[in-house]
Amino acid sequence: MKTGISFHESFLDHKTGPGHPETHVRLESILEAISDLPSNSFLWNKTFKEAPLSLISEIHDPNYVRLVAKVCEEKGNGYLDGDTVFSPNSFKAASLAVGAGVALAQDILDGHIKNGMALVRPPGHHAESDHAMGFCLFNNIAITAKYLKRQGIKRILILDWDVHHGNGTQHQFYEDESVYFVSLHQYPFYPGTGSEKERGEGKGFGTTLNLPMARGSEEKQYLDQFSFIHKEMENFQPEFVLVSAGFDAHKNDPLAGMNLKTVSYERMTNEVKEIARVHSGGKLLSFLEGGYDFQALSESVKVHLETLAQS
Repeated sequence: MKTGISFHESFLDHKTGPGHPETHVRLESILEAISDLPSNSFLWNKTFKEAPLSLISEIHDPNYVRLVAKVCEEKGNGYLDGDTVFSPNSFKAASLAVGAGVALAQDILDGHIKNGMALVRPPGHHAESDHAMGFCLFNNIAITAKYLKRQGIKRILILDWDVHHGNGTQHQFYEDESVYFVSLHQYPFYPGTGSEKERGEGKGFGTTLNLPMARGSEEKQYLDQFSFIHKEMENFQPEFVLVSAGFDAHKNDPLAGMNLKTVSYERMTNEVKEIARVHSGGKLLSFLEGGYDFQALSESVKVHLETLAQS
């Protein structure tokens, strides 16, 4: 089976303005880099629909969702928080980003593809239930996890290797024992969450695992953490694996201070593929999150996709 890739031209219409790091050029650079991926290994999905309010509201307050739609239509341009820009087409792009993940997840469940990546923007993992944050409008990966639960998936691993802690995702599942959230991130750093002491609450205690990494960490430090993650997954036994795939821990990224190389993402992808192979029948779906050096981002995404496609 092939590796699925979801993309929609409307993702390029979410305009963030001159000088903003989360620009449409990020996706354009990726598309150029992966234009030669072989069609016998990859299946593109560009026909998915915008997620409806009912689906987005699995995670987000309906009033917040309506607010985003309203300001995009009536105000046109502005800020939802200090970092997060909206433009006239941002609500459509964000709704399609949710739809992209859900469509790929369903394709994996149906056996049409073996795994996949949602090449989306705006990204999602900082978005909280009732407000935008850190370039993110809707929490794409969290909504997909909720969707999978409704399809009967009982245990889900969300692995977040973006250089910034996925606060929004953690908060959604902090008391939920059916979703195990693991994060490798620079710490202390934006957004300030992600201490190793944050382990979940109530029934969800023990299914949040933060692995804070010191500034300057290299590939070895990241790979060393995977031995612990593998052991945790032996107990948890995930039935589906979701990855918040940010590429901003690359040594060339301008917004962070880590020292991963492009090849590091091949090795990390192999680690998470092994978790999926052992526990979830290979069911693995990644979502584009951060990454702000265009060359480092595009090369790392290509390596990630090529590794996903390997048998």
